[in-house]
Amino acid sequence: MDGDQLVETLEDAGLSPYQADAFVTLLEFGSASATDVAQASSVPDPRIYDVLRDLEDEGYIETYEQDSLHARAHDPADVLADLRSRANRFETAADEIEDRWSRPDIEDHKVSIVKRLDTVLTQTDELIRSATNQVQIGLTPAQFAELSDALAVAVENDVDVKVCLFPPLEDEPDLPSTEDLARASTEARYRDIPSPFLALVDRSWTCFSPHGGSTNEYGVIVNDRTHSYVFHWYFLTCLWEVQETIYSARREEPPLTYVDLRQCLQDVMPLLEDDRTIEATIRGFETDTGREATRHGTIVDATYAGISASDDRATPLSQLAGQASLTVADGDERFTIGGWGAMIEDYEAMRITIESIE
Repeated sequence: MDGDQLVETLEDAGLSPYQADAFVTLLEFGSASATDVAQASSVPDPRIYDVLRDLEDEGYIETYEQDSLHARAHDPADVLADLRSRANRFETAADEIEDRWSRPDIEDHKVSIVKRLDTVLTQTDELIRSATNQVQIGLTPAQFAELSDALAVAVENDVDVKVCLFPPLEDEPDLPSTEDLARASTEARYRDIPSPFLALVDRSWTCFSPHGGSTNEYGVIVNDRTHSYVFHWYFLTCLWEVQETIYSARREEPPLTYVDLRQCLQDVMPLLEDDRTIEATIRGFETDTGREATRHGTIVDATYAGISASDDRATPLSQLAGQASLTVADGDERFTIGGWGAMIEDYEAMRITIESIE
């Protein structure tokens, strides 16, 4: 660092331009008369005495009389300690500014707009680790690698984790191995075109950011069931229903677990048409009170607003976009089960387990 840079730095530390210039001059001289300091620096002769006394008051120099006023740089220990303390405060302030800018407290906001994808991934990691029922996520292989530990925690906690992988960006790793997918997902599919990052957690949280090739980098973090429901259908139609399955841990025989009523309905309808007896356990909420409930019974009917398939193919998802429900009998009582956002059914199902099919 040359003399001019040192002067500018001392100005940033709180010295005036004249004080900084006089102090650097004294450092070079060791000691000198006030007149010599004025001549060697930019400080005008009438101001040099005030400048030196101010520096002495702040502990940078000491003055003494020797025919005329002289000055010498003070022992720099205190000055150095002060400068290093200022540097640490600047560093701490920089970290705090960055943290406040990029990581709003998600607990205090329904909607947070952030500047960087890193912030979205950090929030997504925290939400996945606290998930209790389901995670739907679309991401690149590099993002999968970053979130794989959190996804593995969710899988260990019996959370249904659906992963849609996108093509890797330049310099990103290839698709994860089957072992990596088994550790961090319940089922995984592949979409062969780039797409935005999207994570839906427990029907409440949405984390979104444009894909890596976008000209604008930003992120949206929303804690709202209605907003998440809209993105849920984007996930189903664009990232899931028509994509290639590359890994699945789903069972072929009961018990079979569903976190999406419409997927359950697709599988159950052919069984009902064959007069099969389907025993199920439903965990969810009463739609009128919001109280958590668990019910057992026999699925006796499936209802949806679309047009029935006329052949052996499964009913397409587009036919299930309207009202869809299951009717369950528990002894003489019958009750209806709806999916995400159910209002007219008796229960909103969070998880349906087909216990047996006879």
